[in-house]
Amino acid sequence: MTKVIVVNGPNLGRLGVREPDVYGHQDLETLRRDCTAWGRELGLEVEVRQTDDEAEIIGWMHRAVDEKTPVVMNPAAFTHYSYGLSDAAHMVTDAGLPLMEVHISNPAARDAFRRYSVISPVATGTITGMGFYGYKLALESVAHLLEG
Repeated sequence: MTKVIVVNGPNLGRLGVREPDVYGHQDLETLRRDCTAWGRELGLEVEVRQTDDEAEIIGWMHRAVDEKTPVVMNPAAFTHYSYGLSDAAHMVTDAGLPLMEVHISNPAARDAFRRYSVISPVATGTITGMGFYGYKLALESVAHLLEG
């Protein structure tokens, strides 16, 4: 099975508690179970990670390149300003690996500062506003890209 990492950025460890009107009532453990099950259906071994530490996510991108691991990433607040993460994400796609950016909410329908992503220009694709289902779509996209 092909391994895929699903990387979640700051405050996503608080899913189910943080702004449930925006992010829903399901928690990170539910997302972990869902992604693992969806991946299994697609023949993917999925590992779901979350951190509030920008340097840790950058390290995960470096390791993804070294280990040739596709990435699904919800960069959360790092979406809007982390040029370091953008550079690391660019290394993933430069290595020929899929990198799908996913957001639970639709950033374009929210605060003005959320409308700009430094990740989207380097990602293989972006899925927004679909809740947890967006992760399923991102994993399906990775599986499709790996077939071709």
